[in-house]
Amino acid sequence: MNKEELVSEVSKKAKCTQKEAAEVLAAFVETVQKTVAKGKKVTLVGFGTFESRKRAARNGRNPQTGKEIKIAAKTVPAFSAGKKFKELVNK
Repeated sequence: MNKEELVSEVSKKAKCTQKEAAEVLAAFVETVQKTVAKGKKVTLVGFGTFESRKRAARNGRNPQTGKEIKIAAKTVPAFSAGKKFKELVNK
């Protein structure tokens, strides 16, 4: 499902226009991104948690040359599915 299909489904279920659904979806995504970028968690009970996680520096290998390289430490976004979501997927 792409963004356009998601907006269409949300507008049907929420009984609103596709424009309104697109605005709400955009606001949701922007809010989650800004919150996680600040290092805070966004938890939606039953759905999951968006958060940032730190990755330690490590050694890797250049696949073209086979030469060992150093990969810097960084912070990345992560999502952990909630219990209800996991159960629904596992059916």
